[in-house]
Amino acid sequence: MRDEYLKAANKVITDPNILINVVSRRVKQLKSGMEPLVQSLEKLEAEDIALREIIEKKISYELYTPATGA
Repeated sequence: MRDEYLKAANKVITDPNILINVVSRRVKQLKSGMEPLVQSLEKLEAEDIALREIIEKKISYELYTPATGA
């Protein structure tokens, strides 16, 4: 995982726990055959592709808040 990509992605998703979860989920998707949303002239690892997608705002996340039934 490239340090410069990690630092740049951390500016987009500032919570490190959320960033790790988003990258992890996207890496699983990429490794299962989903197409990358970014183009690169060089061969990138799935982790770097996921970070680039975050940096370029091709993917985002939504926090799930369970309803509290009263």
